[in-house]
Amino acid sequence: MSAPRWVIHLPTTLTSLDGAIILSTALRESLAHVTAIDFGETTLSEEDRQFLRTRIWCDARLHGAGRCRRRNDHDGPCGATGE
Repeated sequence: MSAPRWVIHLPTTLTSLDGAIILSTALRESLAHVTAIDFGETTLSEEDRQFLRTRIWCDARLHGAGRCRRRNDHDGPCGATGE
């Protein structure tokens, strides 16, 4: 049995899903060197509806190349670079 992982909930003043996705992407790119952060599991929710979460990235395992960095609902094959 492994130790429990912790989730950091980071509220913003953003009022649109697109804005929150853009910020999430910028955080992933600027903090990619921090191995303690699992950006593949990033989800977004409205402040008053935190039980309803929107997954951002596909995060499927790639053969020898890490995880897919494309949007969760992407068309075509998975890839190591974002859209």
